[in-house]
Amino acid sequence: MNLGDIFPPSGIKLNIASGSKSTALNELASTLAEIHPELDRNTILMAVEDREDKMNTCVGSGVAVPHGYYPGIDGIFGVLGISDQGVAYGALGDKPVHCIFMLIFGEGSKEKHLRVLNRIMTLIEYDGIPLIREAKSVNEIHHLLSRTGSSLGGI
Repeated sequence: MNLGDIFPPSGIKLNIASGSKSTALNELASTLAEIHPELDRNTILMAVEDREDKMNTCVGSGVAVPHGYYPGIDGIFGVLGISDQGVAYGALGDKPVHCIFMLIFGEGSKEKHLRVLNRIMTLIEYDGIPLIREAKSVNEIHHLLSRTGSSLGGI
C-alpha cells in the first residue's frame, strides 16, 4: 500500500478555501464523506476533533495529520488539502499549515495506521512537501504520493 492508494485523485484538494483549523477540518471531512459515501461526515469530524483535543496533529514543516478511528469500518481513508495561503492550525510558533493529510482508520487498521503515518513522515523527511506544494495538478500530486522505491526513501 502506498500513499496514492489512501489519497486518490478525488481526495486531493488544491487551494482549500479554509483559513482556520476548524473550517479546514470541516471542509476535508465533507470531501472524505463525498468520495466515501459509507462514511458519515459528522462521525469523521468527531473522530478527528477527539484526536485534536488530545494533541494538535501539526507535525512541523507546514504539515498536519489530523486522524481518528471510525467505528464499524475496515480500511484507511484519506484526503489531502493544500493551502497556498496557509491554515492557522494552532501549531507551535503559530506557523501556518499548508498540507493537511486527514486520515480515518477503521478498527481493523490500528497497526497499519502507524505505517501510514511513518510514510507521511518519510515524505516530509525527503522533502516531498515542497514538491507537493509546487505541483500544478492533482494528478502530479497523486503520482508523487504513489511513487515507490524513489528518491522519497521508498515511499
